[in-house]
Amino acid sequence: MLRISNNFFGAILLISGTTIGAGMLALPVVTSFSGFLPSTLVFLFIWALMLVTAYFFLDVNLSVKGEPNLISMAGRTMGLPGKTVSWIFYLLLLYALLAAYIAASAPLFARGVQYILGWDLPCWLPPFFLPIVFGTVIYFGTKGVDYANRLLMLGLVLSYVLIVLFVPAHIESANFTHVDFAASLLSIPIVLTSFGFHIIIPSLTTYLEHNKKLLKKALLIGSLIPFVIYIIWQVLVLGVVPLSLLSQAWVEGASATDPLAQVLGMGWIKVAARFFSFFAIVTSFLGVSLSLSDFLKDGCKLKKTWEGRLFAYGLTFIPPIVFVFTCRRGFYLALEYAGAFVAILLGVIPAAMAWKLKGHPFYSCWKGKALIILVILVCLSLVLVDIVEKRGLLQGLVQDYIAR
Repeated sequence: MLRISNNFFGAILLISGTTIGAGMLALPVVTSFSGFLPSTLVFLFIWALMLVTAYFFLDVNLSVKGEPNLISMAGRTMGLPGKTVSWIFYLLLLYALLAAYIAASAPLFARGVQYILGWDLPCWLPPFFLPIVFGTVIYFGTKGVDYANRLLMLGLVLSYVLIVLFVPAHIESANFTHVDFAASLLSIPIVLTSFGFHIIIPSLTTYLEHNKKLLKKALLIGSLIPFVIYIIWQVLVLGVVPLSLLSQAWVEGASATDPLAQVLGMGWIKVAARFFSFFAIVTSFLGVSLSLSDFLKDGCKLKKTWEGRLFAYGLTFIPPIVFVFTCRRGFYLALEYAGAFVAILLGVIPAAMAWKLKGHPFYSCWKGKALIILVILVCLSLVLVDIVEKRGLLQGLVQDYIAR
């Protein structure tokens, strides 16, 4: 029981760590056009939607014997077409995320080494730090990732607290009066990506010994923690920084900490934000890496030997490192459509697999089937929103704010 409780706590942190990423620093910027109330409703809607699809994912995972990952689940429920689609979108999303994490962490490592040791590293070296320094724990499986993630989550929390410690005193209540529901469409893709934690479910199913009750609680609590953190972060940033500065940050592609430091006149906020970015990147990196490694072991039918683990390690990290050096822009283009990838991979596919479950008491009745259809339609609508947004067709919704 003690071991299960300990693993349960670790599972919650793994879900939260995988969910919270450096993209959190951009959330107040992209949601500033709509305002606090509309953005909060978007957060609540996306969180609830992703929790429902996570339960779809979990039910399918538990219904398949052994220790299956998404490939096995899709293959056994939807056949070859579902298996093929899952392969494509899973690899696109996770390799894109890993490449982005490696690229984003490189300057942080370079600055850290230069500050501590005074060394100027060659530009080709920093991208190897994240896979080598933190990626090695993936070799040891979920247990190793769990304990590393706990330490990193502590750093994430401390840096987050450091950022927000003195901010509430500067909040202006008038900043919360702005409301533009139409502009909230612009934020949907990045909010959707910010709640993508499903990929780690197969690893946690094994880790919690297929205990459905504990797994459902872990998914609820583990996803609720990022939701609360996001809302608090929205209150602090939107309550302090005027819309004009946040819209300028959106145009410049800057994070929310830049205008926040400008308004407060506290340069150390940028330093704290770098630490937060580092811990957010590494915790998400660990969750994504573990999920991709387990996915590849399942999809390639690798044995649980040291050779199999080493081969899975290579398959996990070599492709994104290669892409970082050879065609980084190509991966960023893929990453720009991460919202659409998430909607399909973590929304449509889990719902479609749940539809195919035979003998399940809920999914076999009309209420379950109606819920599945509704979720699929909503997720396909979100895919359309992401595509429209990336084509610049939603720019008119915020053009007045940018022109000010």
